[in-house]
Amino acid sequence: MYNQIVEMLPEIDEIKDADLRDKTVKTWVAAMEKSALTLDNLKTMPFTLLVEGVNVTFIEHVRTVCRMCMATWDVLQEAYGERNKVNRDILIAGAMLADAGKALEFAYVDGKYVKSEHAKYLRHPFSGVGLAWEQGIPDSVLHIIGTHSKEICGAKRSPEGIIFHHCDFVDFELIGG
Repeated sequence: MYNQIVEMLPEIDEIKDADLRDKTVKTWVAAMEKSALTLDNLKTMPFTLLVEGVNVTFIEHVRTVCRMCMATWDVLQEAYGERNKVNRDILIAGAMLADAGKALEFAYVDGKYVKSEHAKYLRHPFSGVGLAWEQGIPDSVLHIIGTHSKEICGAKRSPEGIIFHHCDFVDFELIGG
C-alpha cells in the first residue's frame, strides 16, 4: 500500500526530508488501515460532503491544494529569498496530511459516500492529528492539520498553517463552498 499511496499522491516526493516523507506516507497507510474505504474510493469520492453535487474528487483536491501551497512558497522564495522563513517540507507534509482524517470521516454505503459513524463524533482535523501523531509527525505539521478547518476559526496559525488554510479555502469556495 505504501507505494500505491506515493503513486496516488506524488507531491509527497517533494518533501526533501526523508524521515518526514516516510512518516507522511505511513500516516496515510495507518489511515487506510483504520478506514472502511479503499484507495480506489479516495480516487472517486467527492472531497467534501458539506456541499451537494461536488464534481471534484478527494485526491484532486488534496493534490491541487498542495500544488497551490508549493506555488505560494515559490513566489515567496523568489520575492524574499533567505527572508522567506516558511519551511517548505512542513508546508507540503501539512498539505498532504490535512485531510487524511477524511479516510475515517467518510463511508461508502449502497453506492454513495456518506458520513461515517466516526464522523458523528470527530471531524477530520481531529482524527488527522491523531493518525499523524501516532506516526511521529512533528508538532509543526500537526498544527497545520489541526488548525486548517472552520472548527478552529480564530486560532493563531503558523506561517505554513496560514498558507495551507487559505489555499484549502480557495479551492473549497471556488468549487462549491
